[in-house]
Amino acid sequence: MSASVASVAVAGASGRLGGLICEVVGAHPLFELSERVGSRSASDAGADADIFVDVTTPEASPAIVERAIGRGQRVLIGTSGWSADRLEALERLVEATPGAAAIVVPNFSLGSVLGTALAQLAAPYFSSIEVIETHHAAKIDSPSGTAVRTAELMAAARAAAGKPPVDSPFAEQPARGELVAGIPVHSLRMSGPVALQEVRLGGPGELLSIHHDTFSNEAYVAGIRAALQALREAEGLTVGLDRVLGVGVQA
Repeated sequence: MSASVASVAVAGASGRLGGLICEVVGAHPLFELSERVGSRSASDAGADADIFVDVTTPEASPAIVERAIGRGQRVLIGTSGWSADRLEALERLVEATPGAAAIVVPNFSLGSVLGTALAQLAAPYFSSIEVIETHHAAKIDSPSGTAVRTAELMAAARAAAGKPPVDSPFAEQPARGELVAGIPVHSLRMSGPVALQEVRLGGPGELLSIHHDTFSNEAYVAGIRAALQALREAEGLTVGLDRVLGVGVQA
């Protein structure tokens, strides 16, 4: 994509993150907001935009993204629910579509990206790992996309280091959380918090805690800008803001 201004359509524009992305696009000299797409919009809404941003719901997202890629649009996905299985299907779609480019960002916060990178780095050294994530009461999906990606990256780091799966005793009990890549993840939905994630890694005689807390939407602005700018020249599928920024252990 040349240095000319790129038009951007945002699906999920009425939501918290969608509204923020619209503000970031409107304030950026290389982008212009062409359309706000909502749940009642036609299926071809935003079809003329150079870049299509999806921040909708886990149920709606795959079909929305597939249509945008089929139209030849560059796609930025900030919707939760893109598990490893979904990402594999998306990668196949992108590879089968000439010139396609998509970036999936579970969390646009720079601090969150660094927290996940630290957890990934530490994971091979601890056999006991659990994730606790807290979000505002209006977040409808759980676990969060950030928690899912963190658990998957930690499990992959352990496997790459030749380590056995995480020790998660009594995992069959509902109160022990949901297993994601063999790692228990606990989700809290409460009034008050914006977003918080803590990874606890236990070993003989010690506990390492990696804690990240988001206080306002301002934490996401730099990551949104970076992802949009990277999408102008991206090729194929990129998963994670860490990949966009070149941060942490790449797996």
